[in-house]
Parts: sequence; C-alpha cells; structure tokens
Amino acid sequence: MQQALESRAGVTVRELLSDARLIGNGNIRVIGCCGVASECQPGDVYVAVTDATGDGHDDVQLAVDNGAVAIVSERLLPLQVPSLLVQDTREAYGKICHTLTGNPTSRMRTIGVTGTNGKTVTSLLMASVLKAAGDSVGYTTSAGYSDGVERAKPAARIPSVPTMADWMTRMWANGCQSAVVEASSEALAERRLSGIELDAAIFTTLRSDHLDFHGSIVNYRRAKQRLLDQLKGHGFAVFNADDPGTRKLIAKANCPAITYGMRNAGEIMATVLDRQTQEQTFLLRAGNDSVPVRTQIIGDHHVYNCLAVASAGLVLGLDLMDIVRGIENLQTVPGRLERIDCGQDFSAFIDVANTPDTLTCALRAVRQATRGRVICVFGSGEAGDSSKRPLLGRSAELNSDISVITNNNPGYEEPKKIAHDIIDGYASAKKSRVIPNRLEAIDWALSQARSGDSVLIAGKGDNAHQLLGNKTLEFDDGEIVRQWLYKAPSSQPATIPFSNSMFS
Repeated sequence: MQQALESRAGVTVRELLSDARLIGNGNIRVIGCCGVASECQPGDVYVAVTDATGDGHDDVQLAVDNGAVAIVSERLLPLQVPSLLVQDTREAYGKICHTLTGNPTSRMRTIGVTGTNGKTVTSLLMASVLKAAGDSVGYTTSAGYSDGVERAKPAARIPSVPTMADWMTRMWANGCQSAVVEASSEALAERRLSGIELDAAIFTTLRSDHLDFHGSIVNYRRAKQRLLDQLKGHGFAVFNADDPGTRKLIAKANCPAITYGMRNAGEIMATVLDRQTQEQTFLLRAGNDSVPVRTQIIGDHHVYNCLAVASAGLVLGLDLMDIVRGIENLQTVPGRLERIDCGQDFSAFIDVANTPDTLTCALRAVRQATRGRVICVFGSGEAGDSSKRPLLGRSAELNSDISVITNNNPGYEEPKKIAHDIIDGYASAKKSRVIPNRLEAIDWALSQARSGDSVLIAGKGDNAHQLLGNKTLEFDDGEIVRQWLYKAPSSQPATIPFSNSMFS
C-alpha cells in the first residue's frame, strides 16, 4: 500500500479531479491509483509525481505500457490515453487516492494536529477525549496508528499518500466516528496529507525547526499553514495564544478560531495548582465554568496540550466532564516524558527530545517538579542540522545541574566531533561530561542520583535502536533504566570512574 491504492468499484476519469483540465475520454473507469510507473497495473491512473526523488513525467510511457488507463500530469504530454492536467501532481495524488476510497474523512469527524512540539501527545489526548465522549476513534501519529480495531507502528517517519488513504478507509470501515491525524511540517510540505478533510486544525507551537528540510522559517510556517487549507466548510482552527509563532497565523486564518493560553488571554485558560514528579493538577477555565484536572504527565507544555484538546472538544460540542475524563485517562505516552518507576527514591524519565527546543521543554518540565537536582543524558544524531548542536549544549547547561553528552545514533559520523559541536554551546566546557558509550552514560547518571533528584534520558524516547556505522543495534533507553533500577543496591551505588581525557 506504499505506492498504489485500489478501489473495488472504481470511478471515472472525469470524477477524479473536478478542477483539472481533461484531455480525452473522461468516462473510462479507473480502479486504482499509482505514483510509481513500474508498479502500475491495468485499470490504474498514473500520477506523474515530481519531487526530490525525481520527475514522474519521465516514466509516463512505462506506466501506459504497464496498463495505466489515464495519466495525471503537470504538463501536456503526447499520449493515447486520457490525461488530467493539474498544477501540482503531489496534491492531486492525495485527492485521487481518497476519492477512490470514497473520501472517508468527509464521513468522519476528523481533527488534524500540527506544531513544532506536542503533536503526538496532543493527537493521542484528542483521541482519548473523543473516546471518553463515546466515539470510536482512529488515529495516525508518529507513535503509532490505529484503525479503531488494530494498532501498528508507522512503517516510515513520513507516511505515504496511499498509506494515509488506506488507514482512513480502514477507520471508516471499522465504524470509527472520529479520526485524529498528526501532521508534520514535512508531510504537509510534500502534500502527503492531501485529500484529508478536517473538521478542526489544532496548532500547538510554531518555532524554528527542520530548517535543513524547509530552507527557511518562512517556508516552515507556510508548510504548517497548509493545514488550514484542508478544513471543511464548517471547519475551525485552534491556536496557542501564548506562542508568538502561532499567534501570527490567527490573522491569516480565514475560518472560525478559538485560542487557549496560560499567560495571554484566550477563550480557554489554565492555572497550575500543584505539581510533583508523579502528577500535576491544574484548573481548567472555559467561560464561566472551571474544573480541576489531574494528569500523570507533567510540565507546562502538557498543560498546553490539554488546553488545545479541551478547546477543540468544546467547539465540537463535547461535554466538559467528558473532556476532563479523556485527558486524565491518558496516563502516559511512550517516550514522551515517560516516567520509569521501580520504587527508587529519585525520578527517572525518558524523552524523545533531540532538538534544542524539545530538550529545553523537557528539562524545564522536570525542573518544575523536582526538589533536588536535575541530571540529563543527551546527544545528537548524525542526521539533521548540525548547527543546532551547540544549542543543545547550551540548553543542557542552563537547565540541568549535571549533564552527560553521549552517543545518539551517530551513524558514520565521528562521535568525538558530535560531542565537540555540542560542547561549543557551553559557557564553561568544564561543566560538560562526555561518556560516548550510551549504556555507560546512563549507568553513570543513574549512579549519581540522590533522593529527590530527577534523571532525564533524552534523545531516543520509544525508539529502541542505536545506529552505529552501518549497524542497527537494539537499544531501549527505558529498558536500560529499568534493568539498572532493579539491580541497584539499596545503598547509594559507587560512582563509575569518569574521564574527559578525549577532550583535553
């Protein structure tokens, strides 16, 4: 289902895209859609997708030879089969895939969630709230997919167009009344979510991220803004009033909008009442109503996630107490400030944070709830924007008491160079500790923890693999922490010998 999608009934060429220029017989019936010419089958429409991997227009004849009965292209081609001319074949690809399967999101209450941080947790919170309100719910997030019956881990970081259409179809076939879609900036920029129709578009935060992919902050924000274009006629947007980047979109939103916040005025507000490493309680205020909410996921950033789904839920007509129950029902999200509790007298968390912004967010959340010291283990992978590495170091120095730089999927890049890049962000390099072996780094950090301290293992979250050269090794931060805690003696363990000589 990665490249092709089929429909049992099929539709005519004329029905595929109402705004396309049709050339040839529009009454030919199409039963499938394909974006790879070599995989075309008889009865398919071939979409000549042009992207970073190549120009699909070069393979049109191969698609026809393999049985394609129609072509979708961005320019006129000498063909003996009907063709549809469009401005963007990537956009058309999604619309065709969803048309062939009966446009399932037009039949379900569908909510899209985007933002620099908090997309996954907010999406799962939204699904939990809808379920608490009585809906059967499906979702697609970076943490996993659900069609309302079965769950699966994503096969790729950015889902393909047919994959999204397939999961939406499965949700509808399984009786889901609602669907929640996590929308990354890359997926939006590449039109991977094209064809999905939304009742609500939630924006968490808009910071500077993935600039190695987008090229500029302007392009990044423009990609996020595309989510608004997928709203249904009655659709609405949800904005974070406390986030400067998100506030800029409010004036550009040609749709009803609701705002939420903790500092700036919003329709939905919250005040934190109590915070510990195990849980936090905040007061949710909506108009004249206010209700306490207790959640086992900590940090201001999670309060914002809760406010986002509460805002969307209220506009969708959900009962406030169902919303609160749904928020409280989501007790943990794998790899997102996931607390590892084995009876120890300090707190241990694992988190996916691997950018300066997400690391700062995670460390601040831990700091807010910790009465002792904050110890952080972190690193930077081979891929991505290397210019952010010093910012990672700066964040760790400012927001933790002890920071340990270690490997985090270095791939073929020299770990020593990665660590050097990170140390460049420290005001005092002596405050950095470098233990390249990730297992030893975690062991060392845990051995330093005293009663009331918190240890944050950042960078992997629920990703249970380590990339070293051309090897992919099994490595689960959470399992490593659990093993250490179960084996740890009741008395304070001895400190593991440490040396920073590689940087002397």
